[in-house]
Amino acid sequence: MFPREYRGVAVAVVLFLLVQLGALALVQTFFDQGYQAVDDPSDPTNSLLYIGAVLVATVFFLAAFKYDLDWVVRVVIVATSGMLSWYVFSAVAPSGVAAVLGAGISVGLWVYPEWYVVDTAGVLMGAGAAGLFGITFGLLPAIVLLSVLAVYDAISVYKTEHMLDLADGVMDLRIPVILVIPLSWSYSLLEDVGSDADSDNDDVGDEAGENDANEADEADDATTDPSDDIAPGDDEREAFFIGLGDAVIPGVMVASAAFFSSAPQYAVPLIELNTPALFSLVGTLAGLLVLMSMVMKGKPHAGLPLLNGGAIGGYLLGALWVGIPLAEAVGITGLL
Repeated sequence: MFPREYRGVAVAVVLFLLVQLGALALVQTFFDQGYQAVDDPSDPTNSLLYIGAVLVATVFFLAAFKYDLDWVVRVVIVATSGMLSWYVFSAVAPSGVAAVLGAGISVGLWVYPEWYVVDTAGVLMGAGAAGLFGITFGLLPAIVLLSVLAVYDAISVYKTEHMLDLADGVMDLRIPVILVIPLSWSYSLLEDVGSDADSDNDDVGDEAGENDANEADEADDATTDPSDDIAPGDDEREAFFIGLGDAVIPGVMVASAAFFSSAPQYAVPLIELNTPALFSLVGTLAGLLVLMSMVMKGKPHAGLPLLNGGAIGGYLLGALWVGIPLAEAVGITGLL
């Protein structure tokens, strides 16, 4: 039997897959339903607007924690979770049913935020967010977005470390800005988070949309320190945490590649998929495994440089593999 920390890494891979496959299943439906948020998805300045929104959200959350307004953050995230879940459910159910199911997710998070409730909401949020951003950011904007956030993640983790306070505050709220990976089925997030033992074990270190791979992200992102969570031989550790942003942000590249690339689509039921998107997904998972292997050795590391690098590199390799010129793959043909 594999050590339980390795089983935890396998569960993390499954959750990442669910988020990204969910996004691939939603992109066409979201587009048909008019959810594309910009007139020109090829405009790279769209990415700068989102990055600005991330910075504003970070300041807002830090201020809320500083002035003991944690409940405001919880209300915002729980409401956002219900809204994104409604979007996801509306792709497969009538609007009334989707609204009830989305409201049920919010109620469940508010009343009983156990780890499986948080993870269910997180996967729905992640798939919905990645799908929405995937049809909003064309190929060049997606590459710009992932590149800038990877650099920002590295700076926030290795230099300013300002996401530590943010992640600390988020962890106690039991909200789906993290994916919770229990290492034993008896684990309870309700009993763990907020306990004295937890304050000793659950250091956090990351940020919104980016993440530490140390990690537990926030979400729109925060992170805890998985170097504590899945250290080899640590039999006392009951769970580790991965920031939801670590799954969502590279998922934007996967979804954008599936939706905007000129590569032929595979005849795969339920999802949009082509070679560039497939390679991007594989690159993301490769980055995740490298990230987790570093964490398993006790080496904290910013997550998005590896995850986004894998997503972008995999996408470009897949595009070149099917004969798409590099300029077209990057999305700069119209700028030349």
